[in-house]
Amino acid sequence: MTFKPLAHLRRILENLPTKPGVYLFKDENGEILYVGKAKKLRDRVRSYFGNARDLDQKTRRLRARVTDIQFIVVENEVKALILEETLIKRHQPTFNVLLKDDKRYPYIRVNWQDAYPTVETTRRIVRDGSRYFGPYTAMWQVQNTLRVLRRAFPYLTCDREITGRDPRACLFHDIQLCSAPCIGAIDRAGYRRLISELMDVLGGRSEPVIRRLREEMATATAALQFERAATIRDQLNAIEFITKSHVAVSPRMVNQDVIALARDKNDAVVQILFIRNGKLIGSDARQLDHTAGETDATVLHNFITQFYGGSQHVNEIPRELVLPNEIEEARILERWLSDKRNGERITLSVPQSGKKRNLIHLAQENAGEAMKVFRAQWEADATKQEDAISSLQAALALPKPPMRIECFDVSTTQGTAIVASRVVFAKGIARKSEYRRFNIRTVSHPGADDYQSMREALTRRFTRYLHAQNNSGRETIVRSISDETWKILPDLLLLDGGQGQLNIGRAVLAEFGLAELVPVVALSKQEELIHRPQSAEPLRLGPRNQGLHLLQRIRDEAHRFAISSHRRRRSKLGMESRLEQIPGIGPRRRQALLKQFGYSNEAIKQASIRELITVPGISERLAFIVKEKL
Repeated sequence: MTFKPLAHLRRILENLPTKPGVYLFKDENGEILYVGKAKKLRDRVRSYFGNARDLDQKTRRLRARVTDIQFIVVENEVKALILEETLIKRHQPTFNVLLKDDKRYPYIRVNWQDAYPTVETTRRIVRDGSRYFGPYTAMWQVQNTLRVLRRAFPYLTCDREITGRDPRACLFHDIQLCSAPCIGAIDRAGYRRLISELMDVLGGRSEPVIRRLREEMATATAALQFERAATIRDQLNAIEFITKSHVAVSPRMVNQDVIALARDKNDAVVQILFIRNGKLIGSDARQLDHTAGETDATVLHNFITQFYGGSQHVNEIPRELVLPNEIEEARILERWLSDKRNGERITLSVPQSGKKRNLIHLAQENAGEAMKVFRAQWEADATKQEDAISSLQAALALPKPPMRIECFDVSTTQGTAIVASRVVFAKGIARKSEYRRFNIRTVSHPGADDYQSMREALTRRFTRYLHAQNNSGRETIVRSISDETWKILPDLLLLDGGQGQLNIGRAVLAEFGLAELVPVVALSKQEELIHRPQSAEPLRLGPRNQGLHLLQRIRDEAHRFAISSHRRRRSKLGMESRLEQIPGIGPRRRQALLKQFGYSNEAIKQASIRELITVPGISERLAFIVKEKL
């Protein structure tokens, strides 16, 4: 069905310019839903309003809410990118991929423009002649680094005017944490040489400094100046401590950011490895919102524009970004980044092998681990769990907070080895000891009825509830946790599916007399819509709604548990070929396929359509079905 925009939308679409620019989609309340850029505004904007079958789910949801379109024409694609990044940061649109917690990293700043430079920490970089070193991922790292460096290079920390003629130095000079140019203990040239060597160490060029200090220590030892030699030894230990914390990844003095992406369902985490002067000085992981339905290339593109868009100094952008895969408009991004570095060339590279590819693998591994940590932090955050539960109670008009939620899902392969799963979340936290699986017995034929499978699972669950209630007053030698898990009714019953699954849930609850005691809803995967008994129209919660996030996590966990249980059961049943489950593939065609490809399902899976249709009895249509199912 072709989308029919409102009359004023149609007029806008008909009169869009063919120039580069930025477009803004707005809803009926004037809220900005999405900001995008285009090389040709007319072609890009009109592409949202074609045949719905050619669009992905997220785009269909977006255009269904668009009631107005604004656009801004600019000179070229780079300026469109700059404007897009500015507008996204300002308005945080609902449908744009957004970088969470756009924080500033701490840096070490050396005020080299001053006659007697000082060393300090900062999160803001300005063009005042200072030298900046970093980024560091945490302020404690910066403080620890400076504490150690100060023992090797006792720099100034006071704001007094340095004349070299002060009558006495401060306490820091007495404890060897200041070189005291204020009293003339070191002249201006000597002090700046000291700070220059400090910057060499921070910049990863510590070898000449270490070599000089070792020579001086040997000379002092030979001259029996043991106190002087001990001081130099402490300086060397401090420098070595700093350099050991920076892992060498390249023999060349390169500046790179290595970027990798981890995704799972609606979650996305980007990991950055900061490499400065050939050494890995730190890493950080950043979460992104609104990534569902977006490609990896789109997510990476949005991350780069938002992460580096806030850079106010050329030192924050390295000369090379190492990426895991190609992204659209890479050359435009390079021009944009180069402009931010005053015309100095920036490259985006996608290595296929070698040391850079190994760094990508390292970053990807860290991204996956970071995602686990973020999830664990979310689950451990009692405030967020309470907000999610309160949000659900309000959105679903529940009589009490859904502290206990049970979710059911069904997994099958063409009616074989059907398994239903039940997962339990208490106070927003998974209670894995109460997970249960149901091997479906009443449905076993190809083209199995998912509704009947769901009915059986729910019937068995609430039959056990009645049994547990009837046995609750009896004395037993050992009371199993299994009895307890069936005895407790959920505050909310969640079903994976749409209106059909919801109807099954309502019918089963009514059969057991529980319709008034157990609220039930169904969550559909396609549109993330919540189907409720009391409303003919499904409920759509906003993508930032904590209650929706909780339902999605529970639904996804039930799906994961159902699939793992199904695979285990399928393996036990000893299925010898997935081909048996493909409609149109009978014994003769299955045997012909296996014979043609060496009796290997994997070889058939990797075969092209052209190769499959060479098998007797396999038409082009059937070849496509085989590819789809495998």
